[in-house]
Amino acid sequence: MTYIALEEAFAIPDLAARQPAAEMRIRVTSEYAQMCGRTLVDFERHRLPDMDAHGIDVQVLSLTVPGIQADTDPTAARDNARFANDFLAEVVAAHPTRFQGFAALPTQDPDAAVAELTRAVRELGFRGALVNDHTHGRYLDDPAYDELWSAFEELGVPLYLHPGSVPLDDWRVMAGRPEMYGASWSWQAETGGHAMRLVYAGVFDRHPEATLILGHLGEFLPFQKSRLDSRYATLSVEKPLERTPSAYIGSNILLTTSGVLAPEAVQAAVLTAGEDAVMFSIDYPFEDTAAAVASVDKADLPAAVKEKIAHLNARRVLGLDGGKA
Repeated sequence: MTYIALEEAFAIPDLAARQPAAEMRIRVTSEYAQMCGRTLVDFERHRLPDMDAHGIDVQVLSLTVPGIQADTDPTAARDNARFANDFLAEVVAAHPTRFQGFAALPTQDPDAAVAELTRAVRELGFRGALVNDHTHGRYLDDPAYDELWSAFEELGVPLYLHPGSVPLDDWRVMAGRPEMYGASWSWQAETGGHAMRLVYAGVFDRHPEATLILGHLGEFLPFQKSRLDSRYATLSVEKPLERTPSAYIGSNILLTTSGVLAPEAVQAAVLTAGEDAVMFSIDYPFEDTAAAVASVDKADLPAAVKEKIAHLNARRVLGLDGGKA
């Protein structure tokens, strides 16, 4: 079976040197950190052989965390986003059948983010964009981003909302428990919360053709659909949504399998979000490619549904092989 992987990270050492130092609180072993350091900056020695060994046809590459969201100066963010996207365009051009790109956006300046998204899609051929959660506490439900959402609709490409911005909140529940920070728990809660801000702010009512992709099987949200609806029915809201909260999950909000390596979880995601809403991802190099493939291959799902998850849904959403996004 052919696989297209949507959440696959890379790093640019020269870019990191141009940006302010970011506080990242995740504690990992030195061996794991060294492995990530080697593979994030590589495209041919490690990455392509790993793809070949596990049947990964295409990786959609995106700048690793915290990405452009680390920049504090809007001018620097604009320059660094362009630098990163031009770098990625060269990588994709060198291996056009194996790599595609998600643009990095300077969300510090909403107008510049629109311009860079448009350039990246129309001139560089990128398939969408990836943003690492908030931008120094500013979320994408801010009215200043309305034109950015219009641009995603007009261009027909998705926004991948990824965790890993510069830490903003000190949650008391994590005090003294650094194990909870990052991919083990807090990033899912933070990014799922960001997505719900978009829903409750009516972003998808104003922009019904906009597509948001969440990794890690939807950052907890698909498994809370019934509760979202039952609690929303009891709320007094100033401007009601056009649909129930759960209706946006599986339509405007799609999800990938990145970092969730359990076949039974993939099955549950299909049951809750729908077979057309789930797409394969590895979270390379942070997760094991073989285990990611096995999470789909061993799922108790019909072969036709596995094909959708593995590559057909991605081809449709990203407009690959002549498909319409």
